[in-house]
Amino acid sequence: MRRIVAAGDRALLIVFGDTMSPETLADVLTFEATLRRVKPRGLIGTVPAYASLLCTYDPGITEGASFQRQLQTLPVPPRRRLRRAVHEVPVRYDGPDLERVAQHARLSVADAVSLHAGTEYLVYAIGFAPGFSYCGVLPEILATPRLPSPRTRVEPGSVGIAERQTGIYAVASPGGWNIIGRTDTVLFDPRRRPPARFQPGDRLRFVPA
Repeated sequence: MRRIVAAGDRALLIVFGDTMSPETLADVLTFEATLRRVKPRGLIGTVPAYASLLCTYDPGITEGASFQRQLQTLPVPPRRRLRRAVHEVPVRYDGPDLERVAQHARLSVADAVSLHAGTEYLVYAIGFAPGFSYCGVLPEILATPRLPSPRTRVEPGSVGIAERQTGIYAVASPGGWNIIGRTDTVLFDPRRRPPARFQPGDRLRFVPA
């Protein structure tokens, strides 16, 4: 069941559930595809993430209440399967927190790398910095708490772990994830459309380089 809540004075958030799962993300992306096809009056853009879809609108064209009614009256489309290609991301597993992750999991470094690289991940969201890919679900044994004190700078391409997620920093930024490696893949280019290399619904596999 969809729930719609206000997100500022020119956006509405459609909530599809409260769980992080491939099925819920598929519902989000299916509805996003419907919006792109129907093009509700005043719609500017959409941002899918996990179990929600942020819809921005132009208040000069439509009022929030009217825009919400448009969204509410749209039929719920059948869930579409996520059939996107698997992207391989080469990674040098030499990050400063790799040993910390291995120790927390009570594994050797080699086994921790093998387990991380042996899992296929789903991109659930792009945020908090440009192009940052939130991916899951990490094998439970590798789940590691964030660093007690975040770094003031994490280099672009850094691959990190936080709880049951793994992610890739696309640009330099502060961050508190456990950095286990780094990729040379360019993940964000403002000249490209879309600028982020990966999108929610994509699948990733990390390949030791």
